[in-house]
Amino acid sequence: MSYSVRSAAEADAARVDADWGSLTWLASEAIGNADGMTVGRVIIRKGQSNPRHFHGNCQEVLYLLAGRLEHTMGERKTILEPGDTLVVAADCPHNAVSIGEVDADMIVIYDSGERDFRKE
Repeated sequence: MSYSVRSAAEADAARVDADWGSLTWLASEAIGNADGMTVGRVIIRKGQSNPRHFHGNCQEVLYLLAGRLEHTMGERKTILEPGDTLVVAADCPHNAVSIGEVDADMIVIYDSGERDFRKE
């Protein structure tokens, strides 16, 4: 594959909504437009938290666009502000709480085209 385009309308139509926010997958092997990586946009609503989970087959890179997060990795907590980047190792249980005045909006990247997701 030399290139692939996924329109905003296509991505939005496939958005996965949850009580705490949403996941919009932008690129992955499952979608058919990327080999060896998964890229998504995650929204965690103000005051909400995504479920504690881990990825057994890949590390995760998170780039916070807007909002403010308290992110827990294992027993360690860190506060993320817009522009901050967090790298979470494979098999490390983690989750985030949106603690800002607006919804947390982030880009997530995994070094696997088929991201493993397991709740802790």
